[in-house]
Amino acid sequence: MPEISRFYGIIIIMNFKDHAPPHFHAWYNEYKITITIRDGIVKGEMPQRALKLVFEWLERHKEELLKNWELAQKGEQLGKIEPLK
Repeated sequence: MPEISRFYGIIIIMNFKDHAPPHFHAWYNEYKITITIRDGIVKGEMPQRALKLVFEWLERHKEELLKNWELAQKGEQLGKIEPLK
């Protein structure tokens, strides 16, 4: 699973040739979630504070995430995305 960003202990990952809809995975300690890029549907659980940071990051980088999704579907190298600061 390629890591595309990391901030405040949260790791953002996107799989190659993964199932639709476009989504990414976020890991924080023992918590793991999947979030759809376009509509922000969350599967899994994560502490509210960390989840809020993930959503803030998603809103800032939605276009880059969709571009990475297209690359991942082709099995091409994904770009790193700037973390929250």
